[in-house]
Amino acid sequence: MAKANGETNSVVSDFIDFLNASPTAFHAVEEAKKRLVSVGYEQLSETEDWKLEAGKKYFFTRNHSAILAFAIGKKFVAGNAFHIVGAHTDSPCLKLKPISKITKGGFLEVGVQIYGGGLWHTWFDRDLTLAGRVLLREESNGSVSYDHRLVRILEPILRIPTLAIHLDRDAVAFAVNTETQLLPILATTIKGELNKVVSKNDAQIDREKTEHKSTPTSAKHHSLLLQLLAEQLGCDPDDIFDFDLQVCDAQPSVIGGAMREFVFSGRLDNLCMTFCSLKALIDSTSSDSSLEDEPGVRMVALFDNEEVGSNSYQGADSPTMLNALSRITTSFSTYPSLVEKAIQKSYLVSADMAHALHPNYMEKYEENHRPKFHGGLVIKNNASNKYATNAVTAALFRELAIKHNLPVQEFVVRNDMACGTTIGPILASGLGIRTVDVGAPQLSMHSAREVCGTDDVDYSYQHFKAYFEEFSSLDAIPADI
Repeated sequence: MAKANGETNSVVSDFIDFLNASPTAFHAVEEAKKRLVSVGYEQLSETEDWKLEAGKKYFFTRNHSAILAFAIGKKFVAGNAFHIVGAHTDSPCLKLKPISKITKGGFLEVGVQIYGGGLWHTWFDRDLTLAGRVLLREESNGSVSYDHRLVRILEPILRIPTLAIHLDRDAVAFAVNTETQLLPILATTIKGELNKVVSKNDAQIDREKTEHKSTPTSAKHHSLLLQLLAEQLGCDPDDIFDFDLQVCDAQPSVIGGAMREFVFSGRLDNLCMTFCSLKALIDSTSSDSSLEDEPGVRMVALFDNEEVGSNSYQGADSPTMLNALSRITTSFSTYPSLVEKAIQKSYLVSADMAHALHPNYMEKYEENHRPKFHGGLVIKNNASNKYATNAVTAALFRELAIKHNLPVQEFVVRNDMACGTTIGPILASGLGIRTVDVGAPQLSMHSAREVCGTDDVDYSYQHFKAYFEEFSSLDAIPADI
């Protein structure tokens, strides 16, 4: 946590490094993989048989944007519990359209789709860039192969300028038409033509469009954009077959505030909970003896697509979690009923960022539930089950806080306001697993640039680490109480 002399806790410094390595969900998963491999976690493939051993550590990925990591206790037997923290790797952003090439008013613009419920006005007048994954296609001796590559352009290459107030004096609020006004500018047409480097001329492109059913990549996206990507990847622009790219803030994540007590960054929702749960799992399984007396399985499940409903191959509403629990359990026994037994013993912490009290809008918060910075993790409650917390699951999580002198807070939304939701209810109802919804408090949620407290990063990490290390002995409350 932040110290009085301005020195920063190592957990927070590590979090800043994680944020700056993770402009997209793809990059966040790649960074998670590197950290797991470096401490002895073995990568599995869902398309192959698993040969698991008690006392060993594993992980697997889906779509390169979701990752599940788990450590099996040395005393684990089939039917024992799973202790899970679930979070998500995605954040609201602007994603490039399949055909992004737009030329208008003397400018080269990039067509984008909105992803999630972003505060889109915050993306204006910022230094923006691109990151994501690219598929490279190669033909050799009549066969075709594809290569998945991550890409990130560090320099700011895009901008969405606002309209001068002189030209819109009647505007009362900043309302954004996300189809026509949220287009990033890449270059002017004059400079774009002068600097264009292409391997195919217009005649070749026209010929390919006639000869092939699919439109060549060079006809769908600005040649200048493809050239920038090719330079980063060390390939030819013609090798780029397709991509999943998103617009990113080029400004790095930093520690700020007069007392160095804030984290200023994009994607805190939900890379903060992603990082804290991942680091807690790694550190709770770092020593040779850490799993010696563990009868359960410690797991982190980091899903994609939470911001758009989780109903994808790599989302929390897919069978990913159930498949993993089943495969781990049946690796130690062939009795299928033990999977259901294990799930009934298990416990899930759904970790997604929470709303901190905004001093300028205090009337927007329920009077007795106003989470504050440096107040620790927030336990989220909702009578309509937008969150999966109940009295029993909350009590267990609070007990860890009491034991380790960690602060916790409570949140419910006002009755006259809509409530957001998380992966918690999806997994609780889909699996039938006990679940508590929690999150660190933050401001500017879904903005291009968000803020949270440094202390809460450290509190979250400590709380999750205690959960992994001690929940097996703590869980004395029956699941059917």
